[in-house]
Amino acid sequence: MNLTRSTVLITGGSDGIGFSLAERFMRQGNTVIVCGRQEQKLHEAQNQLPGLITRICDVTNEEDRKSLFKWVTTHHPEVNVLVNNAGILRRFELLETDATNDWHYYGKEITVNTEGPIHLSMMFAQYFSKKENGAIVNITSGLAFTPDPYAPIYSATKAAIHSFSVSLRHQLSETPVEVIEIAPPLVNTGDFSPGTVAVPVTEFIDAVFAGLRQGKYEIGYESTENSFRMSRDEIDKTVKNIFSKKNNQSFGD
Repeated sequence: MNLTRSTVLITGGSDGIGFSLAERFMRQGNTVIVCGRQEQKLHEAQNQLPGLITRICDVTNEEDRKSLFKWVTTHHPEVNVLVNNAGILRRFELLETDATNDWHYYGKEITVNTEGPIHLSMMFAQYFSKKENGAIVNITSGLAFTPDPYAPIYSATKAAIHSFSVSLRHQLSETPVEVIEIAPPLVNTGDFSPGTVAVPVTEFIDAVFAGLRQGKYEIGYESTENSFRMSRDEIDKTVKNIFSKKNNQSFGD
């Protein structure tokens, strides 16, 4: 993957990991476009990163995704990297949910985390295949491999994107398009309560770019580094540990 002189589109790039990736890509001499739902957040991101290009897009909406693809390829035809970063995580007690009346709330997690990146990847894969080089970067999670019992939908959606990434990588193996999966651990982007054990975002981004420079197509860090190769017994043991640690916690978004 070319880490300089590329044009990079990052979904959900106005804050968090997406914003930190945008900052690092720009620092390395790339043109960066980020999209998000909230215009105010996009303006704030632009103020922090002069030269950042922004576009309003709700990745849960099929027409918005198609409009984003058309706009980017028309106004920035040199685009050659897609980073599927937008995502939401909701923790909940399954027996305390109202899936009859609140499905939109829970189903949105599937649309954002799975439908959005799959649709965008399929559109941009064809576009990138005609270029000299290109890359589709999917942000998954350590929970794709060791699911959190209290984040079942999130864990399942990230597992789906891991599987999709493997399939896509094989289908595109004879093209100039690389398919890269990044599985973050818990990363501190400023949204966690005091005492939360999380990897500093700068430290994580350093590790990501080190992996990209090495040509890795699966990149984890600390707790997720070995996730890609865990045995079933190791997965079961880890999930039990997650459950035992969180069993007495309260849950929200």
